[in-house]
Amino acid sequence: MARRILITGASIAGNVAAWWLGRSGYDVTVVERAPAFRDGGQNVDVRGVGREVLRRMGLERAALDAGTGEEGTAWIDGEGRIAARFDLAGFESGGPTAEMEILRGDLARLLYEPARERARYRFGESVVGVAEERDDVAVTFAGGGTERYDAVIVAEGVGSSTRELVFPGENDPRWMDLTIAYFTIPRTPDDTRMWRWFNATGGRGISLRPDRHGTTRAMLTLRQRPGAEQDWDVARQKALLRERFADAGWQADRVLAGLAQADDFYFDVLRQVRMKRWSSGRVVLTGDAAWCATPLAGIGTTLAVAGAYVLAAELLRQDDVAAAFSAYDRAMRPFVERGQGVPKIAPKLMNPLTPLGIRLLHGVLNVASRPAVRRLGTALSFGGSAEPDLSRYAERPI
Repeated sequence: MARRILITGASIAGNVAAWWLGRSGYDVTVVERAPAFRDGGQNVDVRGVGREVLRRMGLERAALDAGTGEEGTAWIDGEGRIAARFDLAGFESGGPTAEMEILRGDLARLLYEPARERARYRFGESVVGVAEERDDVAVTFAGGGTERYDAVIVAEGVGSSTRELVFPGENDPRWMDLTIAYFTIPRTPDDTRMWRWFNATGGRGISLRPDRHGTTRAMLTLRQRPGAEQDWDVARQKALLRERFADAGWQADRVLAGLAQADDFYFDVLRQVRMKRWSSGRVVLTGDAAWCATPLAGIGTTLAVAGAYVLAAELLRQDDVAAAFSAYDRAMRPFVERGQGVPKIAPKLMNPLTPLGIRLLHGVLNVASRPAVRRLGTALSFGGSAEPDLSRYAERPI
């Protein structure tokens, strides 16, 4: 009889794992707390081994075609002029904008559509109890009832409730002293295909990014120590942003007007998930629930895609669940640790407090954008030996 697998979370990592395990004949169920599939979200990018996984799934071309069309990144000064510019054409793999820039929801749907042909999806459902048995694990659901599985894959977000059920108090988060709000605003004629980033004094930032849906993706950043703002209600979070950005300049008025009407608002006090172990018995973590690196790392989606693939491949290669989980940990941990190696000074450098600090940042970025420096930066960019070796897995593991 095929192994019965439960996956909690129907975003990037959960759908990748469901695709691979389902196509190989496993009996896969995916539960998702949201009442329906979630299309929303901001820009993400996929690089390196993440793209190789999509290639093996036959989805690389579709992901490129569904991309946002972003052509590069530009920092804007107080006069609205470009202070530094990184064009995608000169920075194919190592720049702020990747060749594969896509909205989170668009990528998740691209993965979900074929995955749901191979797995059962239950929306509006979550896990409230997990009990390890001798030969399986009993899972109790919020909607009622208990079912047994050979393994449970927790592919939820940074605040995963299922992780806390199985690994209570084991996450030792690393707070990054940066808060980010994401939402969608109406597009205007002067919006370009560039990711435009504006720094205001006080460690504030406004950025605007293109999409292919006729709208613009906005992001507001605040350099500050965490104060449990992630637990505030949306009205209070929006009020904080209106107060802090009222005099920010550039397109702050337009962005705050869009904030008032936004129905896809997401507020994140950045913290990394730090776990000494990713598995307990027959339960295993993957994606942000296991190792959230935060958007500062620029590698989160690549980690999610690669991690879910490696986990599924190891489950398919080995009869023993514990051995598969151990092999997955060995393959992914160096990659995760490198991805989480963002220095805590990074948010301070990229979000200066003073006009002088902003001018210095723009000067450094302007130098870094020059061709010779770009080539050096690409040569030293993230990747290399820390990435899991996918050659050990068949192109389509079964």
